[in-house]
Amino acid sequence: MGPRTSGWNYTSFSAARGPRPEARGPFRSGAFPACYASGISRSDPISDRGSAVEHTIFLLSPGHLGGARADLIMGATAELPLARALRSTGGARLGEVFSFVSSLYFRGKVAYAAAFARPPDDLARALVISAGEGLVAVDEAVTLGRLRAWRQVEIDARNEAFTRPLVEHAEALERAYGATTRFVLLGSVASDKYVRPLTAVFGDHLLFPLDFVGRGDMSRGALMLRAAREGRELPYGPIEGAARRGVRAPSIAAPRARARPRRGAGGR
Repeated sequence: MGPRTSGWNYTSFSAARGPRPEARGPFRSGAFPACYASGISRSDPISDRGSAVEHTIFLLSPGHLGGARADLIMGATAELPLARALRSTGGARLGEVFSFVSSLYFRGKVAYAAAFARPPDDLARALVISAGEGLVAVDEAVTLGRLRAWRQVEIDARNEAFTRPLVEHAEALERAYGATTRFVLLGSVASDKYVRPLTAVFGDHLLFPLDFVGRGDMSRGALMLRAAREGRELPYGPIEGAARRGVRAPSIAAPRARARPRRGAGGR
């Protein structure tokens, strides 16, 4: 199945993007593989590949850098340990940063990817969609300067500053691993901001947990934490052509404490 381009001029964008930048990439070495070349050579649809699928790579939507929790660690005088780490030259791990700013939702994504990822040897266990730098390894160290730069880039499928590096990294992944890999998006599929540029590259290789439909951020986070804790991987389906919106799903109830017996009016 070919890339979906309606509503987004992917062909013109791809032709006009110019030479590949020497920016950080999704591979452990930071470099793109030798198979990077012009044009996409799509491998077989996921439904036709059967046992050839050896790897699972998770693509995580980013944490929100515009909220109050982000301000707690991005202020110039913030004193939380994570804030001090971000201001240091060594930085802080991206997964820890986004787990702080997005709380339960991102913690669920990190735990789920750690439990079920099967990446190739030269790839991180999970890759985070960033604003302006494409895909970044979840354990990569980031500094305050990088986060402030990301904060200035609108995450929108129509914004080339966001889509260009994301598409380039996605293309590199598809060329290197598309024949033996399923790519699973752990993020909102209701809007086009991630789905449109990624499906233009991966097509039906881009999957999502079917149980995400009808759930909000916190419910998806709780669902992933429970699945990771129980060792039960969620069922996936291709995003391309899927019903991405649905009726509200039942909430994920936390385990309830055993009720204590009530004392009588005159008892002890």
